[in-house]
Amino acid sequence: MNSTAHAPAAALSNAAPPLEKRDWIAGLEKGLAMMECFDDANSRMTASQAGARCGLSRTAARRYLLTLQHLGYVGGDGKLFWLTPRVLRLGQSYLESARLPRIVQPFLQRVTAGTQESAYVCVMDGDDIVYVARNGTSRALNIGYVLGARVQAQVTAAGMLLLSMRPLEWQENWLATRELKSYTSYTIASKDRMRVELARVRAQGWAVSEQQLELKHRGIAVPLRDRHGDVVGALSVTMPMGHESSEDAAARVLPVLSETAQAMRNLI
Repeated sequence: MNSTAHAPAAALSNAAPPLEKRDWIAGLEKGLAMMECFDDANSRMTASQAGARCGLSRTAARRYLLTLQHLGYVGGDGKLFWLTPRVLRLGQSYLESARLPRIVQPFLQRVTAGTQESAYVCVMDGDDIVYVARNGTSRALNIGYVLGARVQAQVTAAGMLLLSMRPLEWQENWLATRELKSYTSYTIASKDRMRVELARVRAQGWAVSEQQLELKHRGIAVPLRDRHGDVVGALSVTMPMGHESSEDAAARVLPVLSETAQAMRNLI
C-alpha cells in the first residue's frame, strides 16, 4: 500500500502538507489501516479477512494484528481478532488536546438554552462528519449523537452545509466517485437533486435536513468560521419534527445559531 492509494480519501478531509518519500513510514500507515478496517459489519475477522480489506497478505496482516494485540489495541483468540476499548484512547486524545472541542462547549450551552434542542459541533473527515462537541438536556442527550460519532455527510444538515462550502470542482469529483445511499424514503439519492440542494444551501448560507437519516427528525446547521473567514466546522441542532414546520423551526433556531457562530469566530 502506498500514499497514492489514499489520495481520494485525503482529498475529502483537511489538506495535508506534501510529504517527502524519505519521511514516509509505510508500517505506520498499514497499522492504522488495519485498525480502521474493523467496522460494524466486520467486528471480528481472521488475519486473512483483515488482510483482504487492507490489501495485505495473510502473513503481513497477522504480524500487524499480533503487534497491535501486544500493544493492547486488538484482542484475539488465536483465530479471530477484534478491537479493544484501548482504541478509544486515540479519539479521546483528540477531544482532550484539540482546541476546537474545548473552546466551543460554553457556546453550545448557550445554543441549548436558547433553543431547548441538542447542539453539536462537527468537522469533516473523509466522506463523514464527526461530532466533536455536544450539549443538550438530559432528555435530548439520550437520543442524540455521541461524541466521536461518524455519519455520512450528505444525510445531515451539518454535512450538507460543509459539502456545499467546498469548491464546485471538488463537489463534482465527489459526486462522480460516490454512490448516494438511501436510509429513508426521504433520503436524497439522486446526484442531480444533490447538486441542486448543495447549490441552494451554498446560496443561503445555512442548511436544514429532514428525515434524511432518521424519520421524524430534523437538523439545522450554520458554518463555523475562524478569524480569517475559513470554514472549520459546522454548528447545528437536531430535534424531533413534531408539528413545527421547517420555516417555523428555522425562524426559531437560526438567530441563536448565527449569533453564537459569530461570537465564536474570533476565538477559533
